[in-house]
Amino acid sequence: MTKSPVRVLLADDHPVYRLGLRALLQSLDGFEVVGEAASGLDAVDRALELRPDVVVMDLQMPGLSGIEATRRITKQRPDTAVLVLTFSDEDQSVLDAVLAGASGYVLKEAGTDNILRAIQDVASGEMILGPSVAHKVQKLLSAGKTESPRLFPELSDRELEILALVANGLNNSAIALRMGVGEKRVRNCISEIYGKLQVPDRAAAIIKARDAGLAAGPTHAR
Repeated sequence: MTKSPVRVLLADDHPVYRLGLRALLQSLDGFEVVGEAASGLDAVDRALELRPDVVVMDLQMPGLSGIEATRRITKQRPDTAVLVLTFSDEDQSVLDAVLAGASGYVLKEAGTDNILRAIQDVASGEMILGPSVAHKVQKLLSAGKTESPRLFPELSDRELEILALVANGLNNSAIALRMGVGEKRVRNCISEIYGKLQVPDRAAAIIKARDAGLAAGPTHAR
């Protein structure tokens, strides 16, 4: 009996990388590329629609981060494995991805043989970590690292800092003064935050931030 090919969804915002990985997988027996996604939200939508065996997920995705996309996919489609394939080997990224439900974490520099083997292994239900990544996870666990995953991983550090100030009741002028940047830059950053959090306005962003524990309560800027 012929074994069914591993059905793969490629989620990466770099079209050239997706094209290369698609070409590689399609040139081999045992793999079928069922779709592609260029953003985090698109990855979630395509995963729910196409029901792949494996989603190959980059972490740096526009709109919705790869970590949050992984969390949503594994929650709504537990039969779909997510293999994180990225350039980032930062400790927090590794930990957040594993906590979000990723079945594997491999660096893009690992080489095609390791990447292909990782796709096959996570499709079979195994947990796969590249050698350097496995070392990091072992170090984090042995050090007793138990802190909660970073709030709103789809936001950059600066955006998270601004959201915290917004949630504490500071207006744009006060935030600009606090951070030493122009007010226009603050407005643009807040607009980006609305998009990433999928909220319509400042009030909704404040509620979402406070519900997540980002702010203890309002303060008044002087």
